Amino acid sequence: MSDWPRPSGRVVITGVGAVTPLGTGVDTFWPRMLAGESGVGPITLLDASEFTTRIAAEVKDFSAEDWLDKKDARRIDRFIAFAEASAKMALDDSGIDPTSIAEHFGCLIGSGIGGLTFLGEQYRRLVESGPGKVSPFLVPYMIPDMASGYVSICHGLKGPNTCVVTACSTGANAIGDAYHIIKRGDAIAMLAGGSEAPINEIGLAGFCSARAMTNRNDEPLRASRPFDANRDGFVMAEGSAVFVMEDYDHAVARGATIYAEILGYGFTGDAHHMTMPDPEGDGAYRSMKMALHRAGLEPSQIGYINAHGTSTPYNDKFETMAIKRAFGEHAYTVPISSTKSMIGHTLGAAGAIEALICILAMRDGKLPPTVNYETPDPECDLDYVPNVAREADVTYSLTNSFGFGGHNVSLVLSRGQ
Repeated sequence: MSDWPRPSGRVVITGVGAVTPLGTGVDTFWPRMLAGESGVGPITLLDASEFTTRIAAEVKDFSAEDWLDKKDARRIDRFIAFAEASAKMALDDSGIDPTSIAEHFGCLIGSGIGGLTFLGEQYRRLVESGPGKVSPFLVPYMIPDMASGYVSICHGLKGPNTCVVTACSTGANAIGDAYHIIKRGDAIAMLAGGSEAPINEIGLAGFCSARAMTNRNDEPLRASRPFDANRDGFVMAEGSAVFVMEDYDHAVARGATIYAEILGYGFTGDAHHMTMPDPEGDGAYRSMKMALHRAGLEPSQIGYINAHGTSTPYNDKFETMAIKRAFGEHAYTVPISSTKSMIGHTLGAAGAIEALICILAMRDGKLPPTVNYETPDPECDLDYVPNVAREADVTYSLTNSFGFGGHNVSLVLSRGQ
């Protein structure tokens, strides 16, 4: 193995890629998001007629054959295909040659659920035709770490190869953990992010039974309504986002474009309930305070917050409480938006997609709206950038991600130079 370079202690983002319900690729989805468009509609990936929720935010413009060889494209689970597509976009965008530092280039792409569609298909084969008809690829295409595994194989990444599974905070945890890997010198660069494809029979049935999703089946465009008084649950979604994260000195030496720098990573546990957030928002508060402390910033320096904002009665209320506690009086002046109002909740990919949205907002000086904000909730009384995008000069932003199991993650990012 070649000599290990001395890390700079700074970690930057030099390439981005995304697959979302508003389009594949940043140039496609970002203008639609700023326009306040919704990617929610009737479910087409399965017959949802017997389910209580029959709408979701599906990825419509994606063909696995555009990104993978034909054999893999036909059989691989959708969450792995999303991850590879996003990784290819990020590498192309960065201009980095991963083979030049293969031993120092790692991969950390998480998934909250993994290959649930492939698992469901193979279970049907087991029941209908017996164990001999179950695919030998069941285990590798089902397990959540295979997004990282497959991407690292495709691109010859021989550095740290690992995975995070922390429910809906997965994507943010993956970015934060990759940040630490580079910061301590275990890699020069990482592909990091999250990918999820949960829109299938068992995934939909599970969340319907948990009564966590909206039942606004007749008005899908208005169904996801974070912080609105009439919110009634989240909209399931699919997608992915992957970043090239890189040691600052290495990025500068090769003349890379720097989108953003990771300044702070906070992660805490609620120790309260399997699915319900802490009623005081304590874990969310502590994750934000930790991220701000690690970044060396005062709350007043944050110019934008991308909220977890799921459109569920409890999450939005408790996150608002936590922001007030963490930011004090600045909570009432800092712009906050939940982009889940447009693309739904991508579960394990959400933290990565929303970190990307923070980066693009800082780059362009434009904040995406929280659409469907019609009836104010007295318990959610902050500035949620209602319904229309807003221009703003933002140097530092914060994004929140929270997950079942009491996981809380906050990331602080600064605008690229």
